Formats: sequence, C-alpha cells, structure tokens
Amino acid sequence: MESRKSGQLHKLLTRSLVVSVLVGLVSGCGVVRNAMYKTTGDVMVGFAQEHQVAYMMTTDDVRMNCAMAESLTPLLMSFSRVRATPDQVAIMVMSSAGMCAEAQAWEEELRYIRAIRQQNAIEAEDALISQKRLNILAAQRNFKAYEHMVTYFGEPGGQECPKLGSDFDELTYMLGMLAGLQALNNEITSTAGLGVPKNIAAKVERSTACLSDDKWWGMPGAVRALIWAMLPGAEPQGESYENRMKAAVAKGEKAGVRISHVMQALAYYNKGDTEALKNVIRQHVKVKERKAADPDYKMVDELATTMLTALSDKMWTEATGYRTPIGGLGTFWDDKKAAPAEAIDLDDIL
Repeated sequence: MESRKSGQLHKLLTRSLVVSVLVGLVSGCGVVRNAMYKTTGDVMVGFAQEHQVAYMMTTDDVRMNCAMAESLTPLLMSFSRVRATPDQVAIMVMSSAGMCAEAQAWEEELRYIRAIRQQNAIEAEDALISQKRLNILAAQRNFKAYEHMVTYFGEPGGQECPKLGSDFDELTYMLGMLAGLQALNNEITSTAGLGVPKNIAAKVERSTACLSDDKWWGMPGAVRALIWAMLPGAEPQGESYENRMKAAVAKGEKAGVRISHVMQALAYYNKGDTEALKNVIRQHVKVKERKAADPDYKMVDELATTMLTALSDKMWTEATGYRTPIGGLGTFWDDKKAAPAEAIDLDDIL
C-alpha cells in the first residue's frame, strides 16, 4: 500500500516537472520571439530613417511615394508593439498618406465642378460627399502625423525651440508642423468637427523661426508669410507677408526646391487674386525649365509641381470643363496665344 502511494506521488511530481519545463520553454520562446521582433523592428525603423526616406527624397514619382506610404505605414507602425513608437518615421508616412487622401479629394472636387457645369445635381451631390469623406480621412492622417511630431519634439509655439540635432530632426519637425496646418485645412474643407485644434496655425507660425530659412529653401519663411496672409491680425507690425513671401520664393528658386511657390499660390488663392495665382504657376514652370531640382530633394520639388497642377486643374475645369491640357501647365484658357486642347474624335470613343 505504501509502495503504491509512493509510486503515485512519483508520477505526480514527474508530471508537474514536465509541465513546469514546458511552461518554461514556451515562456522562453516568447521572450526570444519578442526579442527577435524588437531587433527586426529596430532594423526596419533604422533603415527607414537612414535610407528609405533619403532615397524617397531623390525620386520624383509622387504617386509611387503615395502608394508606398499607404502600404508600408501599417507594417512600420506595428513595430510600436515591441519597441518604442517610431514617431519620426510616423510623421513622414502619415503625412504622405494624408497627401494621398487629399489628392483623391482633388479629383472629386473636379468631378463636382463638372457636374455643376452640366447641371447634374445628383452627380454633384455625390462628388461633394465623396470629397468631404476624403478630406476627413486626410485630416485624420495629417493630424496623426502632427501628434507624432508633438510626442517626439514637444508642442510647438513655446518660448524655446526643441533640440534639433540632425537634418532629419529638422525635416521631420518641419513636415510635422505642415501636417498640422494641413489637418486644419482638411477639417475646414470637410465641414466636419474632428477636434483639430484651431490654434495650430498660431503655434506653427511661432515655431517656424526655429528652422533656418536659408537651409530649408525659404520654406519656413513662406509658411510664416502664408499664415500672416490667412489669419487677420497675424501679420506683425512692420512686416509684409508679400515681401516675406517673395524673399522665401527667391531662396527656393535658387536652391532648386520650389515648394515656397505653393505657399505663395495658396496665399493668392485664398485672397481670390486669380491673376497673381496664374503668374505664380507661370513662374514655377519657367524656373523649372531653367534650373533642375536639387537631386537630394527632388520629391519635394515635384510635390510643389503636383500641388500647383491641382490648382491649375481647378481653374481650368471651372472655366472650360476640363483640366490643364498635357504640356499646358503655365498656360491658361484665356491666354492670347494659348495652345488649343487636343481635339478628340468622339466617334473613336463611342
């Protein structure tokens, strides 16, 4: 009897030991696996910061950059489950993804304008709803980019500038602030209350002084001038948004990164000065023909052309029903010597 009890106790202890070993092995595998994931995340995020962003900036395919941002953002951000959140990479990919949604919203706006011209109320209403949805999505993405900037660098607009130890720090700080401005604009365009703080513009206006105007193609000064032009009473005494904008544009043209043309165009667009807006687009085309883009920031320069093309397309569509003709950027429907749009044989289409 005693021997039987001893045998049962031995079996019980043996089973407990096996279970303990198995639990230990599983736990150990989990630790090893998590360590492996963390290492993979560190490598992926480090590669994105040091090489992917640098390579992307040298390309001029805006649509491919857009697709990359939308497809890779979930992968890159998933590593925040096993390592620190890659806030700087998030600024880049989230703001680029916001640009994707906004580009789609531009297309819906053109569809709306065409429907209005054709007096098609149902088509116009559908296009307007789609445009607002896409602006909501753009606002959400851009605001996430701004929040990652705040998490990493701190809230902009304070008395002191954040510590910007590298060009990548300065670039992501600038893009994060621009994403905040764009989120506010997207929210206003969508007519939806999304909770984007209305004081972002004032904060960004103060913090652009933390960046070198000469180093960053006049862009900080152009952003400041744009905010002065858009916000009543924002222009400091003794300053002129037009003079500050012209100085910023000159720096961008000299550097071969003409993104300040976009800020200048938006300032005139918001003031309803169509002729001045046309002249900005004409100047952009002329300068691009004379001077190639900075090879290290070709993407930024091409993005400027894309955004100016969107403004041109809107004006062309409002006036004629169709967008800027191929090779026609910088020309307008009412130019005396404007090249006619390519004739299309409707029989070929039908």
